[in-house]
Amino acid sequence: METVGPGSRAAADGSDARHEADGREGFLPVRGYIDRIYPSQALPGFDDPAELASVWGRRWGAVDDVSPLRVVLMRRPGPEFDAMTGGVFDERAGLVVDPHGRWYWNGDQPDVARVREQHAGLVAALQSEGVEVVFAEPLTPPLFNGVFTRDPLVTVRGGAVIGRLAPRQRRGEEASITRAVAAAGMPVLRTIAGGGTLEGGSFVKIRPGVAALGLSSRCNDEGADQLDEVLRTLGVELIRVPLSGFSIHLDGHLAMLDRETALVDGSNLPYWFLERLKGMGLRVLWRHPDEHWSVNFIALRPGRILMSESSPRTRELLEDQGIEVLTVPYDEIQRFSGGVHCSTMELVRDWPA
Repeated sequence: METVGPGSRAAADGSDARHEADGREGFLPVRGYIDRIYPSQALPGFDDPAELASVWGRRWGAVDDVSPLRVVLMRRPGPEFDAMTGGVFDERAGLVVDPHGRWYWNGDQPDVARVREQHAGLVAALQSEGVEVVFAEPLTPPLFNGVFTRDPLVTVRGGAVIGRLAPRQRRGEEASITRAVAAAGMPVLRTIAGGGTLEGGSFVKIRPGVAALGLSSRCNDEGADQLDEVLRTLGVELIRVPLSGFSIHLDGHLAMLDRETALVDGSNLPYWFLERLKGMGLRVLWRHPDEHWSVNFIALRPGRILMSESSPRTRELLEDQGIEVLTVPYDEIQRFSGGVHCSTMELVRDWPA
């Protein structure tokens, strides 16, 4: 049997070895000796700020939706938009529909050049605010909706939860988003599995410790259960909000403007939930009834937001309430049923003290 100590080797087969490092003669399993060198340590926890910084390079994720935005995930309109041809106008739906059922467009045929111009304008506006933009890889048909990077994931304190998109036509975006997140260095805390469905557009971080998920045809209870498991380890309460009718995402009805102020489309939210927001001490502002896309913005920091220029009356309301509003043209992409919030996902926000 080989001795373990200065100038000696541990037994390769894991058997007991002589240990003399502490000046006393005795026996200690090799594994036990190694554990003295590499002791197991559960604390501090994974999401401890110093732990994240030392192991993962920075404090990834976000604890709310309004703290200063540092890194955002986007995807440029790619070859899939060039393939959006041959659409047929469906008079019953008022949509231009792909004969193969892979995409649709509100109104006329897609203006692809304008889509790219407006998306580039959103990127430039974010970068001018000092936000780093991380781009996911281009997609090709049959995947057409990848420009909306909000949907395939949720970000929380410490990392990302990769969702599971409900429409079969969008399956596969999750893999692309996982590669993008991993390449950026962000931890993946969980992937929604089994029969769960979860889309990031229906998740709102109301404040540190409280989040809401809109349940709909896109987000089911099984997906909510799996997300809740992650949130409970972070000490975050998840409020489940059943959405009405054909509404699919909560970000069309609720968004945080600052740490104490929310903009809502109150007519499409349950009364009990509006009362819950007020009971939390939040100031609740109602959007203009004719400006659906006004709620679909991204906060740059508390009280400063970036939204589509297509909602001038809601913008005026917000500015009257002390909110700074930056706007970009985004109406062409909105005809694809997604807005500024849909096209962005925060990977890093400052963590409030």
